[in-house]
Amino acid sequence: MSTTPPGPAPGLAEYRPELGAHVLLSDALLQGAATVHLIKDTAVGGSFKVGPKEHFLIARMDGSRTLAEIGEEYAREYGRRLDGARWQQILRMLGTRGLLAGAPAPAPASASASAPEVPAEPERGLLRGSIRLVADADATTDRLHRVAGFLLAPGWMVPLLALVLAMEVLVAVRIGELLDVTRELFTNPVLLVGAATLLWFSTALHELAHGVVARHHGGTVAEIGLRWRLPVIIMYCTVDNYLYLGTRWQRIQTAVAGAVMNLLFLLPFCALWLFAPLDPATHGALGALLLLGSVQALAMLVPFPPLDGYRIASQLCGATELAASTLAYLRLAARRDPAAADYPGPARAAYRAYGLGAVLALAAIAAAVVAAARHLITT
Repeated sequence: MSTTPPGPAPGLAEYRPELGAHVLLSDALLQGAATVHLIKDTAVGGSFKVGPKEHFLIARMDGSRTLAEIGEEYAREYGRRLDGARWQQILRMLGTRGLLAGAPAPAPASASASAPEVPAEPERGLLRGSIRLVADADATTDRLHRVAGFLLAPGWMVPLLALVLAMEVLVAVRIGELLDVTRELFTNPVLLVGAATLLWFSTALHELAHGVVARHHGGTVAEIGLRWRLPVIIMYCTVDNYLYLGTRWQRIQTAVAGAVMNLLFLLPFCALWLFAPLDPATHGALGALLLLGSVQALAMLVPFPPLDGYRIASQLCGATELAASTLAYLRLAARRDPAAADYPGPARAAYRAYGLGAVLALAAIAAAVVAAARHLITT
């Protein structure tokens, strides 16, 4: 039997631990049957997971509480006290990782074990690769936010979203006409190239919108660049601390920002299509642009990885690795495996909801494709 007295050692009891300013803590996240928290060291770009009890202690290391005070809070919450050996183990772990204020940076081997999320240099090759477009992506995003951030205020965003909703209702009502002109667009190479160029520009704005909204909520942008998987070339914007933004709603706003930007981009073309005196070919091309742009935006909201809709679903479920966890749980439940009962109620509800949502999304996509094909064939 251990004779170590409960609580921190006398020499540590008055120590006030403080996490470094470069350390970020996530909310509680479901992962399989467990609940975890992510801890990110922005100095080396790595992250790791801890359980709720460890997070309870680490989150209170803000320099204002002594170890004795943190221990008292822990005892009230969990009904037991940590002994000196356990306190030393926790402090040693945080210190060797360089997470405490004043602690030296971790050794290279420790940093590599943290699995940095952003490569030091972008990969480059003839068929696939990426290249950074700006030296300081965060400063660039900050400038974009100063220019366009006012649009995120409710006084602007609510009317804009109302216009987007009206536009999408119009697209749904006149879907047959838009399908016909889209088919005609693919027979006109000049107008097709013009529409494709505009849609590509829309994807660039999509990525920048993620960065601007993240910046609005205190996030940082690590990279803005081009990524190619020939023949496809797309722009990308990496939000470095997406999972650590202040609230779940802020993370959802950041994830949905790209699709909203795609739809906002279509508004002036919708106005031209409705009201401008255009020749039939140009009028039809604008209608096709509305349909293709709407499909592009809504496709990003499908709740499958790596799409934005999957990030939104993960936040709604409060989970990390949602697809893998859902698949593992549903397999256990389908086999009536007793291990399925080990999942807590919130996890079971989240995985069932995501599984059902994924099936409904697939059914909706299949129905839309069949309906569109039927219309094009019969007309």
